[in-house]
Amino acid sequence: MLNKIRSMFAGKASATGPLIALHSAGRALWTPRNYGALAREGYAGNVVGHRCIAMLAEAVSSVPLSLLIDGKEAETHPLKALLARPNGAQSGREFRGQLVAYLMLAGNAYAEMVQLDGSPRELFALRPDRMAVVPARSGWPEAYDYSVNGATVRLPREAVLHLKLFHPTDDHYGLSPLEAAARAIDTHNAASAWNKAMLDNAARPSGALVYAAANGHLTTEQFERLKSELQTAYQGAANAGRPLVLEGGLDWKEMGFSPKDMDFIQSKNMAAREVALAFGVPPMLLGIPGDNTYANFAEANRVFWRQTVVPLVLKLADALSLWLEPHAGGALSLVPDLDQVEALAPDRDALWKRVNEAGFLSNDEKRAAVGYTA
Repeated sequence: MLNKIRSMFAGKASATGPLIALHSAGRALWTPRNYGALAREGYAGNVVGHRCIAMLAEAVSSVPLSLLIDGKEAETHPLKALLARPNGAQSGREFRGQLVAYLMLAGNAYAEMVQLDGSPRELFALRPDRMAVVPARSGWPEAYDYSVNGATVRLPREAVLHLKLFHPTDDHYGLSPLEAAARAIDTHNAASAWNKAMLDNAARPSGALVYAAANGHLTTEQFERLKSELQTAYQGAANAGRPLVLEGGLDWKEMGFSPKDMDFIQSKNMAAREVALAFGVPPMLLGIPGDNTYANFAEANRVFWRQTVVPLVLKLADALSLWLEPHAGGALSLVPDLDQVEALAPDRDALWKRVNEAGFLSNDEKRAAVGYTA
């Protein structure tokens, strides 16, 4: 009888799953992306990427989550206390914000569950670049390897929450918005570096010193002395506008293109808009000029919440619900309390107005229509 039951459930596995991990079953599958470069160039070194990720992390983590067990709100459940204080060093809001930031940086976010006597006691966000999927023969992850300084710890699948964004060509890892916006970030960073170099050189285009003496050549000593004087006495913001004193047949000839000729400002703003687009943040909220898509700031903020923040909140809430449900003692649901989001207040007001004017609805039906129990 037992063999018969096993044979029935054996057919429930995916027919294509074994092909995914056939070449690497039981071994860690490391992400091919360079997380360090993405974090360094797109977050630490780019003001637009930094602000987009910070806005998303702060907005998503600010939405309160109600914990429901079998459809009823549980005020005193241990999991509610755990989500409010995941570990001794973080609040629930900080923990969720860290997960969202990692998700935006790497396309993947991981959390570890520490259990005591079979019950979850602490939750920790883990750096994505230190995690590696260990695929089983079925194609699904069977464990995760966490590596630091040459030491590796294998974590069981049940102890790890893996959040990921959709990737069209990778079975185990997500695609980071930073990677999709990599060219725009490089362009923006290059424009900033060029602007800084211009300021360091008194905001003047490069030029040439032409030696017009009879023989047309400077001696080695003269050349080195001239180069040293230019570097120490004429370069840098402190020497901006200082007149250049020439002698011995030297003449200054300006070279290069001006910022206007290179359309410098416009190209930088275009790159900034593309970075914001990858994260789903309206450029107007970042103060990027030249974007008049929305009538006003409030409208742009409402679109940001509806189209970007709310879907991320639901994604995080659903993932946490499925991960923690085996320890809930019933069907677990984490429901975002969007009524407490100030940016969505106009939408709520419009809904309440429409429902209130619906004379064919009873009071109980109106309460149910706006999300309240009868």
